Amino acid sequence: MNTIIKHRMADRKHRMEARLDKFNFPDDLAQPMLRCTNVRFDLAGRGTGTAYGGLGLIHQLVRTLGLAAAIDERLHLFKVHLPYHESDHVLNLAYSALCDGRCLEDLELRRQDESYLNLLGAERIPDPTTAGDFCRRFQEHDLRQLQAAYDVARRRVWAQQPAPFFTEARIEADGTMVETSGECKQGIDINYQGQWGYHPLALTLANTGEVLRLVNRSGNRPSHEGAPALFDECIELCREAGFRTILLRGDTDFSQTQHLDGWHEQGDVRFIFGLDVTAGRHIDADDLPAQAWKPLSRPSKTPSVPKSQRRARPARVKQQVVEERGFKDIRLVDEEVAEMPYRPVACRHTYRLIILRKNLKVSEPQQGQLFDDYRYFLYLTNDRRKTPAQIVFSANDRCQQENVLAQLVAARALHAPVDSLLANGAYMLMTALAWNLKAWLALSLPAEKGESPAAHRELKQRLLGSEFRTFVNRFLRLPAQVVNTGRRIIVRLLSWNTWQPIFFRWVAAFSPSRRC
Repeated sequence: MNTIIKHRMADRKHRMEARLDKFNFPDDLAQPMLRCTNVRFDLAGRGTGTAYGGLGLIHQLVRTLGLAAAIDERLHLFKVHLPYHESDHVLNLAYSALCDGRCLEDLELRRQDESYLNLLGAERIPDPTTAGDFCRRFQEHDLRQLQAAYDVARRRVWAQQPAPFFTEARIEADGTMVETSGECKQGIDINYQGQWGYHPLALTLANTGEVLRLVNRSGNRPSHEGAPALFDECIELCREAGFRTILLRGDTDFSQTQHLDGWHEQGDVRFIFGLDVTAGRHIDADDLPAQAWKPLSRPSKTPSVPKSQRRARPARVKQQVVEERGFKDIRLVDEEVAEMPYRPVACRHTYRLIILRKNLKVSEPQQGQLFDDYRYFLYLTNDRRKTPAQIVFSANDRCQQENVLAQLVAARALHAPVDSLLANGAYMLMTALAWNLKAWLALSLPAEKGESPAAHRELKQRLLGSEFRTFVNRFLRLPAQVVNTGRRIIVRLLSWNTWQPIFFRWVAAFSPSRRC
């Protein structure tokens, strides 16, 4: 990092610490802290600035990974480029999402931002109407080609990771509903809950949270439809990248038993899928001997050594309301786990059926009843190494994918602004790139001199686990002055935050080497 930048960051940090010192009181305590009264507004002449100075870092990442070139090489939707290329449209939508764009019309805000255009070295960018027309050009083959272009950049990022990264690839699948109030959108339908819209299928990599595959479907399609083919694509992608083992996870909708033998026979593929509790399986679990059940102890969520003095536990207001109003109250007493061999009808091989039994205490004060109950949760797996408890914990970790889908909603990737099924699928795929760029940037973080591998790995995981909005606020929403000087574009940050040392580590990593 530049020595001058280090000194400036240290000065900014010192000034902010002095201002935020809890003993730093103003001279006149009779007035409120927000006391500015003499404000004068003016418009700069030649100088320009943007609120998203950190976007230049994302564009440097895209150039380093060769993503734009990969898109233009594989995606051919124009006969003549007048003047935009395919990569211009794809990155335009992804960058809009990174700059808090909520709809296609927000592209016009970026289009009218002179500093934003200077930051990207662009004379102009596509307007909302042109972006919508670009989405409508896509066919199924084009969507697959765009996925392949993403995979080129993805493999380049993965190739930079240490050997432990390739121990296991955890691939998860789930469907999610994208509701819309539009009535003229081709492909919309109503689901069993009475919701109108689309039902896209997302396959994500739990290691990093990035989206591996995203396919739009009609609103009334089942969650598992099309999942086996996408699982196979992701397996091949991860295997070529160097992952030694691959784990597939999904809920009960994805336990498509006709495909299990094919995955099992590949040798390096394991799976953990939920299984429906049918009457026959319920009876089989009831018939297990008492010695087959083992208590399940979940790890404590509280740290063994608290970082600060532990606060008093607050009152459980929700439980008080339940008791006061006499609602039906179901409480978990304990959990037990067992296993048994199980061969689905469509399979040639026998697998492990892990059975989780939740013992419950049910109270109904209005009826004066108090009785015990239990519920079963079933998991089918071909993993012979892990204990039943570890299988249960791994299956529960799949719930993290719900958070990933929520972040795609925050990035407006799960949104349907166009008028057809494939066009909206293209929009979702291009906007989801914003979330992937966040993951790729975190994976590209270089180690600092003297930083231990454990500390570097922990920092990467912290960046990967950050929410989309948090990431934008820390690294992209940085007020900056953009200056075009000769052969260079200088982005001069005008504000400071505690994450800027990490920001400049990326800057140093993506900057071209200087020749003597």
